[in-house]
Amino acid sequence: MRTALIVLAALAAAIVVEVVSGVLVRRVARGRYRWLLDPLRHACRRPAAAVLVVGALYYALPSGPPRWLPYLRHAILLILVAAGAWLVVKALHVAEGVAFSRLPSDPVTSRRVRRARTQIRPVRRLTVAVVTIVAVGLILITFRPVRLFGVSVLTSAGVVGALIGLSARTALGNAFAGVQVAFADGLHVGDVLVVDGEWGRVEEVKLTNVVIRLWDDRMLILPTTYFTERPFQNWTRNESRVVGKVQIHVDHTADLDDLRRETRRLVESSPLWDRHQWVLQMVDSTPQTAVIQVQASAADGASAWDLRCDLREGLIRYLRDHHPQWLPRARNQYQP
Repeated sequence: MRTALIVLAALAAAIVVEVVSGVLVRRVARGRYRWLLDPLRHACRRPAAAVLVVGALYYALPSGPPRWLPYLRHAILLILVAAGAWLVVKALHVAEGVAFSRLPSDPVTSRRVRRARTQIRPVRRLTVAVVTIVAVGLILITFRPVRLFGVSVLTSAGVVGALIGLSARTALGNAFAGVQVAFADGLHVGDVLVVDGEWGRVEEVKLTNVVIRLWDDRMLILPTTYFTERPFQNWTRNESRVVGKVQIHVDHTADLDDLRRETRRLVESSPLWDRHQWVLQMVDSTPQTAVIQVQASAADGASAWDLRCDLREGLIRYLRDHHPQWLPRARNQYQP
């Protein structure tokens, strides 16, 4: 009878908590903190009710006879630990969702936003893993053989543990590398990277891998250890603006001032140019040609790529149609 009353009281308490929390969200918060309290209440009401009911049932059951009662209390304790971990994990998911909802929707325009998006998700996943490990540890502690003979069991399983550690070395290394990448400020979600000659935008940074959407919509998935052990180019680490470069080989007789005028016309007429900077320079020369480089800035990596293609096409067309003698050519000099 006492057990039934306590369980009914726990159910009533769970209902009261649900009603009171709803009233607090609707009236007390008055909209200032509703963006946090409302999703928290909806996501955590079931695990919170489970913790209340299972906890009340655990403390309501007596520890004496019959003989099966201690085993029932032990099973309920395990469920209580699991329900507590469920509640914490739900709260962490809500915190992540609320943090993302408070950030601007365009991650490319702000370096601070990209940095926050890069760091929040790995931290949430790491804390969920820690909560899960703690819950499993608490469950194992409730078993007397594991609690009393844990040291001897771990010692006797040393060889197995070493084999498991060696097999999990890559996964653990990637997990720690994921945390390092998230907080080392080397790349963020939305950054434009050049990796092994391929450029693309960072879609997601996980604990074990980084997902990059390449320029042709292919998805490149690399382990996080790649970005801690190998060099890579980050075009947007400090700002989203990207400077595109185009190199063209022309004959030594080419008039650079004429090419600058045509380049100015092409750049200023392009909607992809961000009106920040452009320049045409001779950066190198060979026995047969002069190397002309055009640099022009764009708002982001995709625009810079298209701008480079347009400038290269426009300059080649101009040389072909108006000054074909400036195109690279081989000379044969006769020596009597």
